[in-house]
Amino acid sequence: MRLLHTADWHLGRTLCGQSFQEEQEWLLSGPFLDLVKDTRPDAVIIAGDVYDRAVPPADAVELLDDVLGRIVRGLRTPVVMIAGNHDDPRRLSFGAALLAGAGLHVARSALAEVFPFEDRHGPVSIVAAGYGSPALVSELLGDGSAIGDHDSAFSAIAARARALIRPQSRSVLVAHAFVQGGLTSESERVLQVGGSGAVSAAHLDGFHYVALGHLHRSQAMDGGRIAYSGSPLAYSFSEAGAGKSVSLVAIGRDGAVTSEPIALVPRRRLRTLRGTLDDVLRTADGPGREDWLQVTLTEPAFGAKPLLNERYPSVLDLRFDIAPSAAGRERPQHGLGADPLAMLEAFWDRIGAGPLAPEERALATRAIAAASRDEG
Repeated sequence: MRLLHTADWHLGRTLCGQSFQEEQEWLLSGPFLDLVKDTRPDAVIIAGDVYDRAVPPADAVELLDDVLGRIVRGLRTPVVMIAGNHDDPRRLSFGAALLAGAGLHVARSALAEVFPFEDRHGPVSIVAAGYGSPALVSELLGDGSAIGDHDSAFSAIAARARALIRPQSRSVLVAHAFVQGGLTSESERVLQVGGSGAVSAAHLDGFHYVALGHLHRSQAMDGGRIAYSGSPLAYSFSEAGAGKSVSLVAIGRDGAVTSEPIALVPRRRLRTLRGTLDDVLRTADGPGREDWLQVTLTEPAFGAKPLLNERYPSVLDLRFDIAPSAAGRERPQHGLGADPLAMLEAFWDRIGAGPLAPEERALATRAIAAASRDEG
């Protein structure tokens, strides 16, 4: 059995106000579909966080409809898909009973359901469970017990999933969770505020392969038996420079698993630049000029943003990281009645922008004078 494992598409995602829609459409409708066509897996697995929010924008819904239609109808490749913590499972699984006959299998519950597959070696049970918070799992179990943490909730989900494995069948679990020991990034939404949302890998015993979603870095545990495919695109600057891939997984006659990462190369990368304004501007003629950038300047730079925008089309985030002066000057404290220019200088210093440059001081003085006249 050969499976193409992917997750965390986050359709509808934005970063610093910039939509990923065009990049997602280019990647999923182009290189990703080409991979499905070239590898011819027995099924494609999408392990949750298909959308970036519970009510996705219309163009994200249209993109998912187009990509799934081209995989299932055009390439005759079944898809198994679950909801992640960003998705609304009721919206994601609309029409699931009707679509299953065409080859699109969407898990309708966090308590898991089984989708039977066959290959030349016999049956394979793909057991799929959408993301389940402790409150949701308590509600679905309906036995009056209150589940208080993610680990207990996932233990109940995994037990239900194991019970669905058909006799003499190799088994695959598709789930969305933060398994202890996994490497995180700034892209993921925390699963629990004020506590740990991590779950034990011990709950994943009994499955030949576990296809996970939630963590955006591609990574594997237990010799590759438990794996995150990672997201197809970098969704925060903490992932700048990280490679992205999908996993082509083969499950042999005896349940032994081999996995091959296949790189996905984006049209635009997320990239970070750091240095003086002159340093950053000098690199504009090099490769990757169209990348989405986070620029950190190490000196005060009046009018830096327009200058950067002239050379780079997509500076999404500009910040300053300026070392304090060697003299270690005291930052003055000012009350409401202080001189406005002094207050501005104190604020400029506190945010790390250093002292006002002469042209900045002149501009501020004119603005303060104009405001004073208006008030008079």
